[in-house]
Amino acid sequence: TCVWGIIPWSCSLETKSPSSHQLVEAESSQVLLVMDESEDVPKDFIKLKSEKLSVDEVSEMVISPYCGAVSLFIGTTRNNFEGKKVIRLEYEAYTSMAETEIKKICRDVRQKWPSVKHIAVHHRLGVVPVTEASVVIAVSSPHRAESLEAVMYCINTLKASVPIWKKEIYEDEYSWKENKECFWANSEK
Repeated sequence: TCVWGIIPWSCSLETKSPSSHQLVEAESSQVLLVMDESEDVPKDFIKLKSEKLSVDEVSEMVISPYCGAVSLFIGTTRNNFEGKKVIRLEYEAYTSMAETEIKKICRDVRQKWPSVKHIAVHHRLGVVPVTEASVVIAVSSPHRAESLEAVMYCINTLKASVPIWKKEIYEDEYSWKENKECFWANSEK
């Protein structure tokens, strides 16, 4: 095991720890946060869900004592598009294929950036009100360059290859949006 941090016992600090961490009392004046190294193997966390996404939950999934960087991308619903007032977005997906494609993206990230530790890709389905997150991507790595590049690759590739469709609801109409990055959109032109 390895020691991740030492917190003075007298301090009233509340911490949230992933399930692989344990609080262990050491002497009478300290608490040690211990992580079993065998539990910190690289992991991918992929989820498509209709509930509100939690940025904190997704970012905490990828934390590792071996990494000095966690990079995030949060895609949110904006209130306008080309001069029209957007009321909300609605997402649909071919779920099993979408999950398979996201797994491929994670494999590609690991080949391009071998130092990446954990990857989390959560995408919301159904109704997403203005200002709420549609997608949250988090990547951890020892240094920032790899995690930043990997996050950008993840979102760009997700938009280009994953079968998730977006419907924009305006005040008096709606429109299914085509991802311009999507490979099948460009193959017919």
